[in-house]
Amino acid sequence: MTIRVLLADDQTLVRAGFRSLLGRAKNLAVVGEAASGEEALRQTALLEPDVVLMDIRMPGMDGIEATRRILAGRPVTRVIILTTFDTDEHVFEALRAGASGFLTKEVEPAELRRAVEVVAAGDSLLSPGVTRRVVERFAHRPRPTAVLDALTARENEVVRLVAEGLSNDEIAAALVISPLTAKTHISRAITKLGLRDRVQLVITAYEHGLVNASRTDGLRDDEAPGH
Repeated sequence: MTIRVLLADDQTLVRAGFRSLLGRAKNLAVVGEAASGEEALRQTALLEPDVVLMDIRMPGMDGIEATRRILAGRPVTRVIILTTFDTDEHVFEALRAGASGFLTKEVEPAELRRAVEVVAAGDSLLSPGVTRRVVERFAHRPRPTAVLDALTARENEVVRLVAEGLSNDEIAAALVISPLTAKTHISRAITKLGLRDRVQLVITAYEHGLVNASRTDGLRDDEAPGH
């Protein structure tokens, strides 16, 4: 099955580079390009891509607002945010808007292709080390909340481990349960909290004080688990 990709970046050379990299994979097809958020919105409605590679900083409507509007109108489309720096202050807001993850523009070709495949399959592109730095720097101060009261004690425990960067297998080992059971707990937590994916689950855990920076110092940057 071919994965349909839309490229949204105001730099022609950047789009050309990504088109070339993605074109080398038989299961990926770049179906369109956009140089602005407004154009990305129109192209998504017209072309119905599976994945949008979205630049944040574009003239007119930026990538954050474009992401929000695209997902409001077409929730099945997945958005990967492209940024020059992994500490871009706007990345966090883009993730909150519903993006499934982000990549720096210096991404390796194989990683780019794998990222598109991962999010197209419904998983999240979540590199805990990078996401942690963004969340720690830009998330709101943890505050008391009743949001997590909807979760069972075990689900809260699993969500905390997800936010600490553990994969499903590692969560299963820590709690002495099967990986399938761990995945089920994660999926139920996402559903109960009305979230889109694992990325937003991590953000929610940080925002509401379930986990803090001191608990995540050991996260590895090379992990990219999906739920």
